[in-house]
Amino acid sequence: MEGVVVRRVIPSDNSCLFNAIGYVMEHDKHKAQELRQVIAAAVGSDPVKYTEAFLGKPNEDYCAWILDSDKWGGAIELSVLSEYYAREIAAYDIQTMRCDLYGQGKKYQERVMLLYDGLHYDAVAMSPFDGAPEEFDQTIFHINSDCSIGPVESLALNLVRDENRKRSYTDTANFTLRCGVCQIGVIGQKEAVEHAQATGHVNFQEYK
Repeated sequence: MEGVVVRRVIPSDNSCLFNAIGYVMEHDKHKAQELRQVIAAAVGSDPVKYTEAFLGKPNEDYCAWILDSDKWGGAIELSVLSEYYAREIAAYDIQTMRCDLYGQGKKYQERVMLLYDGLHYDAVAMSPFDGAPEEFDQTIFHINSDCSIGPVESLALNLVRDENRKRSYTDTANFTLRCGVCQIGVIGQKEAVEHAQATGHVNFQEYK
């Protein structure tokens, strides 16, 4: 196996999870709206599986919510998309270096990988050499009998460690944000959410 594992940056437009999945599954960074519809259809057609307790809101409300291009995806959406593509999705958290594996135990034959920095998802790919064009990327990896994807897995972990060392993540519990509307400073995701709920302001900028 020759090559390097690289981080492919996905634009920050509130749909990074969907476009990152589009890239690793289909080499297409513009799948967000289509994949939002896939998720809404899957969730809407199975209210027994996708209950209010699971979704955090009534099934019908969730289906309308996920179609809004300003809404972010997370664990629920990754589990639905893993099933849709019948592939495992490994999401590496840069800050904790933890790997969340979606689709585990379903006997899928292939796996794709994402990087999560606390706010944003990027794609992980195997490139023949540093600086090679994206069209040469390999993003789908065969799962071996030991449930690993071979040497690529340790290369991916090295990438995660490197990004962690560079602090290429946002500590969502302690990061400082300023409201772009009223300029009030808040600390962490919890305060940002509370401020947004109290004021309706959702335009935050990170500041150090």
